[in-house]
Amino acid sequence: MSDLRGRDEVLRTVPEWQGATWTELKGGQTNRAWLLEKSGRKAVLKFDGQPREAPYNTRIEEGVIQAAAAKAGLAGAVLLAEQQIYLTEYIEGTIWNPACLDHEAKFEQLATALRRIHSLPRSGRPFDSLGAAIRYVETIEYPDENLVALCLGVVKNTRLPNYLCCCHNDLVAGNIIAAPDLKFLDWEYACDNDPMFDLATLVEHHELNEGQARALLDAYFDGSGERWYPQLLEQQRLYLALSWLWLASRPERSNKALKQLAERLTTSCS
Repeated sequence: MSDLRGRDEVLRTVPEWQGATWTELKGGQTNRAWLLEKSGRKAVLKFDGQPREAPYNTRIEEGVIQAAAAKAGLAGAVLLAEQQIYLTEYIEGTIWNPACLDHEAKFEQLATALRRIHSLPRSGRPFDSLGAAIRYVETIEYPDENLVALCLGVVKNTRLPNYLCCCHNDLVAGNIIAAPDLKFLDWEYACDNDPMFDLATLVEHHELNEGQARALLDAYFDGSGERWYPQLLEQQRLYLALSWLWLASRPERSNKALKQLAERLTTSCS
């Protein structure tokens, strides 16, 4: 899939895109991606070097969830989903950046869209945080045993609630696009989880302060977020633990970022 012939072979199963122009997109950590353009239409083609394994969804599983989200107006349409090939509608719009979360007025818009995600049909696959954590640990070179033990302890002690719903599980600003209604990108981790994990991801990934976290909760729960704050804190710790393990397992990891994550995690657990 490194040349034009390989790419054209992929599109033989989608004849309407044959002859499209190609522009490679940057930023994919586990795949190559191209923007296709033809007759005023645009699509994004992703190709994985090998079939996806947990904690990722397979492309077929991802396609089922994204198709349901697209039907609800929350994602781009899925045009083709195979084991290593993923073709989706390109969404014209403005991708959010962290500065968008500095405006609490946007929390209402985001909360409304989040509630719609959490109302999508469940996937039947519960979030396996421990399985993900163990996979990360297995690939860490020269691990800090104390921090690994702390992270695994947090993961093991954070149990899934009785009520699960469809969650995005990678809800960062860069995966939110105003088109002008909010839509969401990259459903590769989506499965059934505690809805608080999506909120916790936003809070911790973008280091929102307590006031912002409470405002986000209130927006999500129509002004009644206070009683859910302890649950949000628990999910924030889970996110930090998984994030530290994930980053530690990356060969190109930043030791500075790893240290900062460790400090935030130990503070949250104290």
